[in-house]
Amino acid sequence: MDRRQIKIGILYTFSAYLLWGFLTLYWKQIDYVPAGQILAHRIVWSCVFMLLLVIALGKWQAFIKECHAILKDKRRLFGITAAAIVISMNWFLFIWAVVSGHVLQASLGYYINPLISILLGIVILKESVSKGQIISFILAGAGVLYLTVSYGVFPWVSLLLAATFALYGLLKKTVNIGAIFGLTIETLIMVPLALIYLGMVSENSFTIQPMFTMTNLYLIGAGIATAVPLLLFSSGAKQIPLAMVGFLQYITPTMMLVLGVFLFHEPFTQAHLITFILIWTALFIYMASVYRRPKRKINK
Repeated sequence: MDRRQIKIGILYTFSAYLLWGFLTLYWKQIDYVPAGQILAHRIVWSCVFMLLLVIALGKWQAFIKECHAILKDKRRLFGITAAAIVISMNWFLFIWAVVSGHVLQASLGYYINPLISILLGIVILKESVSKGQIISFILAGAGVLYLTVSYGVFPWVSLLLAATFALYGLLKKTVNIGAIFGLTIETLIMVPLALIYLGMVSENSFTIQPMFTMTNLYLIGAGIATAVPLLLFSSGAKQIPLAMVGFLQYITPTMMLVLGVFLFHEPFTQAHLITFILIWTALFIYMASVYRRPKRKINK
């Protein structure tokens, strides 16, 4: 990789994680809208935006061809359908956590996420594990256990956020599809359920008259807010080393942690501090084990 390519990749990837961090502020602007409705609109408008993007990029024929290929392949069809369901669950949990005042739990979830990803890789893909990774699992588990004992409440939001996002990544590996087509098909799969839900709710926050209210604009904008960082990430992650992607991914939960404590004034107790220290230590050990792993020689 040349240096210019790496710099552009870092810029794109950094921007993606920065925007994902700011999504916390975005959902807070409409915290009076039920989380289920926000999710449904996020799915619908993401689908609309992605379909328009596919057309604008001149990829409609290739998109239709990809859809036909997936429909003929039961394994890929199951994988992308499962991925669509899992990422929708992840979106709902994140939106619910933000609008319900649980930003710290969401932050903790995305700190734990890479460790859950490694665990899935070991259990399902039979990947090898280093001593550093074993230590990081133990420390992360100790952090979650300490928070559970201190509060007497299991941090299910954090663990479900981490688990669903990690599972989504695993499912995407089985499908092997690009970011643009992948998100378009995933939202297409979930759109019927989203529309049925919106048709059934007694009080829909989205209004036809008047049309251009701030609530409507935020709900429509959810499609762009979902797609843009994903596309930036897809472009950037291909141009930089995987270890760099792993390092940059902690921008998002760190922003969420800062916003939760200093802007939204969520309680940050000693139990939280000890838990986060254990998680941060686990992540430091994990990153160190990644960087110290011997590089394989690539035949040109």
